[in-house]
Amino acid sequence: MTSKSILLLCAALLGAQLVGSVGHAADASQSLAFQPVAGTVVPMGGSVRSDNEAVRQRLVQLAGGAAARFVVIPSASSHPDTSGADAVEQLRRRGAHAELLKIAPCWAGETLESARRAAADPANVAKIRAATGVFFTGGDQGRTADVLNPDGVASPVLQAVRELQLRGGVIAGSSAGAAIMSSTMFRDAMNSVQVMKGVMRDGKEIDRGLGFVGDQLFIDQHFLKRGRVGRMLALMLAKGYKVGLGVDENTAAIIHGSEIEIVGGSGALLLDLRQATQDAGPVNVRNVRISYLDNGDRYDLAKLKGQVLAAKQARGEIKFRQPGFVSELEFVRPAFTDILGENAILRALTQLVDGPRDHVRGIAFDLEQLPDAAVADPAPDLGFEFMLRRDEHTRGWDNADLDDKDYSIFDARLDVRPVRLKTPFYQAY
Repeated sequence: MTSKSILLLCAALLGAQLVGSVGHAADASQSLAFQPVAGTVVPMGGSVRSDNEAVRQRLVQLAGGAAARFVVIPSASSHPDTSGADAVEQLRRRGAHAELLKIAPCWAGETLESARRAAADPANVAKIRAATGVFFTGGDQGRTADVLNPDGVASPVLQAVRELQLRGGVIAGSSAGAAIMSSTMFRDAMNSVQVMKGVMRDGKEIDRGLGFVGDQLFIDQHFLKRGRVGRMLALMLAKGYKVGLGVDENTAAIIHGSEIEIVGGSGALLLDLRQATQDAGPVNVRNVRISYLDNGDRYDLAKLKGQVLAAKQARGEIKFRQPGFVSELEFVRPAFTDILGENAILRALTQLVDGPRDHVRGIAFDLEQLPDAAVADPAPDLGFEFMLRRDEHTRGWDNADLDDKDYSIFDARLDVRPVRLKTPFYQAY
């Protein structure tokens, strides 16, 4: 398929207008027919520190505390023996029984075919049936999908994991182990701007996930650290997702029923497209609701309502709606020239609710095509403008005098439109 045909295909996929059928978190009288997630699903954003007790101890507690029995599946890892052993040790250190299953194509002496045989081994299935939790390591999520769910056919091991989930067990994973949680996942999409331009091929950049959170919620990981809001938005539009959750590093999202709870060193970004509208072509969408959930915050996907950490709630909201509001930020940027940079979207949201203006602008653009890119840039002069706005629904809380955590921000508005930028972007003065 040529670059031009890829762009045309994605333009067609994005051409249908989204219809907002329900309200959002600011209107508690409205709700969503959200299919509750079975058991407890815990996607971790990756790079979870070994001393992150809030995440690791909570994981063991959810699976039964001293009675917790985990199996670790290291299929994604390029060094499954060591990464799997580390995951086992982290769980045992918090009081759980944990066992490593040798289901990994990169294990010394193993292949994809032998890993698939291990995924059908009755002994491995029996161990999962005796467990209260399953943990998927990081690495390459494509390996896990290829081993456990080849061509969309669930292996006996995957069937046993799903049975464990249905009986109330814990399904957890970090990094690649979080990417597999949705029914669709990013398989290999390193460049968010290219994804927004339409480089999003089934079996290449995107693929089937294992679907532990159902078909209505999309999960992404390493989210704020790697600036992935653009790629998540593009996939959600193309595949019809209405809600997306991007979990940052050293952080876990605990999903039970319709409720999300954030635990860890950072937070997660929630995109709500239920009232969004879009035009045909590259990402061109209005009225996306965007929220940042910090450590301790919760969000109910059925009630469409967020709940901030009690200590922040007690302090009261940021008073940007009141006359005479004065920002407490020491530095305010007029615009973000790389809104997909590390933590840039969070800094922009922070400035939006605690800054002097009711909108913040950002630009996403590739200065040049990488020489080893798998697909040629279909539109080198195409960029995207991100416009964040605060309106009557937007609410925010700061972290002053509480801890070193970030703000909590609910229901800002995000509009994204394609823009043409001159190339080369700059020249000698």
